[in-house]
Amino acid sequence: MPLTETLRKAVDPSECDILGHMNVARYFAACSDAVFSLQTDLGLGLSEIVGGRRLSFAVVRAESDFKSEVMAGEVIVMRSGIEKIGNKSMTFRHQLYRMEPNIVAFEAIFRCVLLDLEARRATVIPDDIRLKATPYLTGPEPGA
Repeated sequence: MPLTETLRKAVDPSECDILGHMNVARYFAACSDAVFSLQTDLGLGLSEIVGGRRLSFAVVRAESDFKSEVMAGEVIVMRSGIEKIGNKSMTFRHQLYRMEPNIVAFEAIFRCVLLDLEARRATVIPDDIRLKATPYLTGPEPGA
């Protein structure tokens, strides 16, 4: 399946640093927001995090590539998918696009464990979440 849109926003000047471009922390904040968006589609929205099952994905490994500067006022779009579903973890792929000129500005891979928020430990991904995640699986990378 192609990557799914998980975030769309205009970059605020307050998100830029002294170098004039979007600060590095904002890229990772966008990825974090994208994971929350995607996990809501998987049945782990706010009500399940703060009440309900008390489960949420938490990043344990991140890899990233910065490809193009993002400036204040630009509209950015994050597209995300799932590369792998493990026993207690999922690997999420994120691509951040600059809408004009529609190029990838940033890519990241987040390996996340499903965190039991009561025990504060990784837990097995329930079958219903695994089933909802399956359509978000991405194909192999070109040349892989």
